[in-house]
Amino acid sequence: MSLAELVPPSLWNVEVRSPHVTLPFAKRINTSGGAINLVQHDQLRATALKDRAAAIQSGKIDRRTASNPVTNEAVSYVAAVNVGNPATTYSLIIDTGSSNTWLGADTPYTPTSTSHDTGQRVSVSYGSGSFSGEEWTDRVDLGSGLVIYPQSIGVASSATGFQGVDGILGIGPEDLTQGTLTNSPSTLIPTVTQNLYTQGIISQMVVGVFFAPTTTVTSTNGELTFGGVDSTKYTGTLTYVPVTTTYPASYYWGINESITYGTTTILSSTAGIVDTGTTLILLASDAYSRYRTATGATLDNYTGLLRLTSTQYSALQSLNFHIGSLTYALTPNGQIWPRSLNTYIGGTSGYIYSIVNNLGSPSGQGLDFINGQTFLERFYSVYDTTNNRLGFATTAYTTATTN
Repeated sequence: MSLAELVPPSLWNVEVRSPHVTLPFAKRINTSGGAINLVQHDQLRATALKDRAAAIQSGKIDRRTASNPVTNEAVSYVAAVNVGNPATTYSLIIDTGSSNTWLGADTPYTPTSTSHDTGQRVSVSYGSGSFSGEEWTDRVDLGSGLVIYPQSIGVASSATGFQGVDGILGIGPEDLTQGTLTNSPSTLIPTVTQNLYTQGIISQMVVGVFFAPTTTVTSTNGELTFGGVDSTKYTGTLTYVPVTTTYPASYYWGINESITYGTTTILSSTAGIVDTGTTLILLASDAYSRYRTATGATLDNYTGLLRLTSTQYSALQSLNFHIGSLTYALTPNGQIWPRSLNTYIGGTSGYIYSIVNNLGSPSGQGLDFINGQTFLERFYSVYDTTNNRLGFATTAYTTATTN
């Protein structure tokens, strides 16, 4: 599917609203390979995130990917990014869990007058896929007023797991680029957000992310704001918490939180991450077991998701995320997969599936939860590199019943 079908051309130019700039993006469910295995995709990614943090901490980046099964990106948020002069438009996944920006998985890279080959080899593994190729610098245009030159980009000579998209727009912390340059493993690569700031395009290294729930395979339902926040996209107060200092969540956009189901504690205060590249909400295995017991849900062997009966869904209580001094309540409807999309994940039409699943490791590991897209579709989030903090707020969709 072309990017023009995902994001209408009328939205390719961003709206400049000093001192920040907004970029629309589209949700894309990859249906090219048949039914999507959400659980496998997310668990593989979780393992890769932990492994990468361990490798960075030890100074030993491990690029081996052969032992990991490869699955195509399942549910992605994709933005139109123009590279070069004259420009080619690429569809890039917005990813807070990685920091390299790269392309070439689908649409070939076309060098132009602004392109420069650094001669460096670059590679990144994402658990569900990987890429390797050459590092270039080029002119990257996110729309009117958001032009970065030069910006490091990876140009893939090999990519797996990215069918139908061109690559990734990485907006994670810079430390995640360590070890991605084969011959200069200690070199950090400035991210898109950092270069927007250092080149004077935005006044602070802040990215606001807005998702709206959707019940269709493709939908322009998101907004990425560089340099600040869009106050029209959230309700109430935007509240910040510091990035956690607990390893390995500290290498990512990590926070401390506790979780209750109704009034029952299922996960005591611990560290985890917020990640646009993960579809589900993943909980440490012991917390997942408590959630399953509390809801009465049963494991569905076809999807790997928990299945709720209509009676269990009617009795479902809020899943409460206690972050800082505030509680963000995920409503019963927010805890289920959109029923109109059941068949795309190998499910049965009309069944009720939970979006809460198993991280695959017990709590106490330093990364005990991942608040993925299904969390972020209900709450506005802000990634503030300048002040090393994350912000959250409710939106008009926090209590939506669209699923």
